Order: sequence, then structure tokens, then C-alpha cells
Amino acid sequence: MAVAGLVAFTTVAAQAGGTGTQVPPDGLTFLGQPVTGEQIALGQEVYAQSCASCHGADLEGQPDWKRRLENGRMPAPPHDESGHTWHHSDRDLFAITKLGIGGVVPGYGSDMPAFKDILSDDEIAAVLAFIKSTWPERQREIQARVTANDGDGS
Repeated sequence: MAVAGLVAFTTVAAQAGGTGTQVPPDGLTFLGQPVTGEQIALGQEVYAQSCASCHGADLEGQPDWKRRLENGRMPAPPHDESGHTWHHSDRDLFAITKLGIGGVVPGYGSDMPAFKDILSDDEIAAVLAFIKSTWPERQREIQARVTANDGDGS
């Protein structure tokens, strides 16, 4: 499974081809809007600058991400198909990224910052579009159903 995610990530990354854009998978949307190649390219860049230090350059997450750290907090999960990011709707992913987990689940301690004062809404959407673009078709389809059930229509 991890190999398939790496292949998908590498394929998407290779599609940049010097034009600064990437080809999104057919029908990929975020919050009901079609994802563009430019959005994926921006998301990849912002992810590398703002997310990769914790979630990994290849979206692999931190080691033992399912086991609590000594401080009681959870390590950063992977954003590839081996993680649980694709189990959440677009709206929830956006809220978690913008507000931090504590902003969505009051009282939950997390090392993940709220990005509301760091990234614009467009940059947050681009990062999440980039992450979604790396998932295999099965995970994209399941996540699209979760999103549709949440009322976002993606």
C-alpha cells in the first residue's frame, strides 16, 4: 500500500513538467469546486514549506503515528492512503487545518498549529487539493462519498 502511495505521489509530482501546473485526476474537487493543476502545484509548494516537516515530504507521517507520545499527544499522521485523512470530509479537513484540532475538538491537545494566521484559505484549499490528488482512486472515491454525505458535494 505504501508503495502505491509513493508511486501516486511521484507520478503527480512528475506531472509538473516545468510548467508549474499538474494534471489533476479526473473529477477531483475540493469543497465542490474542480481542482486545477495550478492549485495542485501551489498546494505541493505550500505543503513542502508548511506541512512536510511534521507530516513528511512524501506524506508518510511520523513514525508510530498511532501511538501517543510521552507528552500524551499523537504524532502527525500520514496523509497518504495509509493514514486516515481520506476518511474525513473536505469541510472537516479544511476546518482542522485552519483552526487546528483543538479548534474543532475543544480540549484536544495537539502539536498541530492552527493555520488561520499563517496560510490563506486558498493556500489551505490548495494543500488539501494536492494531498487528495496523490491518493489512489479508491481512497478518492471513498473520501468523495464522505464529503457528499457531509453536504459539500465534492
